[in-house]
Amino acid sequence: MIKLSNVSFTYANGSKGLKEINLEIKKGEVILLSGGSGCGKTTLTKLLNGIIPHYQAGRLEGSIEVAGMDIPNIPIYRTAAKIGSVFQNPKSQFFNTDTTSELAFACENLGVHPDDTIKRIKKVSKALSIEKLLNRNIFKLSGGEKQKIACGAAAAIEPEVFVLDEPTSNLDSEGIRNLRESVLYWKSQGKTVIIAEHRIYWITDICDRVVFLSNGEISSIMSGSDLRNKPTDELAKMGVRTGNLNSISYSAGFSDDHKKWIDIRNFIYSYGKRFKAADISELKVPQGGVTALIGKNGAGKSTFCSLMCGLIRARKSNVVMDGISYTARQRLSLCYMVMQDVNHQLFTESVLDEVELSQKEEEGENVEEILKAFDLYELKERHPMSLSGGQKQRCAIASAVASGSKIVIYDEPTSGLDYIHMSEVAANIEKIKKTGRTQIVVTHDPELILKCCDYVVHLEEGAVKEAYRLGKENVSKLLDFFTN
Repeated sequence: MIKLSNVSFTYANGSKGLKEINLEIKKGEVILLSGGSGCGKTTLTKLLNGIIPHYQAGRLEGSIEVAGMDIPNIPIYRTAAKIGSVFQNPKSQFFNTDTTSELAFACENLGVHPDDTIKRIKKVSKALSIEKLLNRNIFKLSGGEKQKIACGAAAAIEPEVFVLDEPTSNLDSEGIRNLRESVLYWKSQGKTVIIAEHRIYWITDICDRVVFLSNGEISSIMSGSDLRNKPTDELAKMGVRTGNLNSISYSAGFSDDHKKWIDIRNFIYSYGKRFKAADISELKVPQGGVTALIGKNGAGKSTFCSLMCGLIRARKSNVVMDGISYTARQRLSLCYMVMQDVNHQLFTESVLDEVELSQKEEEGENVEEILKAFDLYELKERHPMSLSGGQKQRCAIASAVASGSKIVIYDEPTSGLDYIHMSEVAANIEKIKKTGRTQIVVTHDPELILKCCDYVVHLEEGAVKEAYRLGKENVSKLLDFFTN
């Protein structure tokens, strides 16, 4: 079905994408592409679906054959009939405002008869369990629901090959289970599926082979069964996440004599006449601890964080810390949010200026000492937007320290990160913890939680389903949420 012979690709800016790739994939195989960030996974997916060289310029060498087509020499509108793509950010591939039109769009572009298009939409909607998402406004869907529509749109053209790039980066546990079911459905149909992914625990028992990439080259290829038996520590050395969540060791810790708690009261909020997005009368989280905020997409996690920061206001809501009650207005200075996309909160011309900008008082912490603590001192004159993704995040976290805020909130800090960079985020959170600040981590990443969190709050339909200290005795409870 797929054959790459001596394929090398260099981007127009001179950066190396792939080098001497030789790979054959049989019809009906499910192939996992894995490796550290920047290893070449995304470049390889773009070669398979024709984005390279038809939309991204560079120097391509070697031959690429997919479903009998010479990809570099056939127009992409012809290859699209046989290759369905699902991108990391589904919003980047939508062309319509409602879901049903989006499912029909690719079929219409291929000239499929309207009656057949309708039949395909019904078939795909039933197979992927997305009937309830039909005739919906795309902009009002959750991240997981958008991913389902992207999968449905790709499946509606009835391709022979599916190419997915980091499909779980924005999905909750339920969304990952739904994606898993989609892949199983395609596999049962004899489709060939290529998945580039960092979080691999959900796919290890489905994939036939895993192709490990490093520095643009294939470093090794192993069977799915060998991957399942590969120890977590060996995968970590390769920059790859665990293939078995139950093999993760709990490395954070919660003090049994923890005495200081933050009281959160009357977080009750609705958007218009909808159901309550937040319905929390009272909640306690450990002061100076690291609390993981978990729940499905739409469970109310973002609303909770907005209430905590005072960005939205609920009647009579308050937060009590050290005997002091903070109103919504006062919480604006009490909390600091590190966004999922830190590009939205970098404003100045240098790293030094960026961190200084966050200081509320001239007598605050020494900025240069903060930069040294986060390995940013040598980069202090660099423009923040010229930094790597991990460096940008450290810059945002350093700004949180400089702000003097007592509560730091992170929104999905490890979305789309490999093992090495996920571990780096966990280490940064540990550094903040040593300063005595309280941290709340909104995440769908169980590996991150077990590395640095010591308390868990599980939200469901805006309310607290349960809250518990994360000792070794509760690890199984946490993993049950992500796996069952």
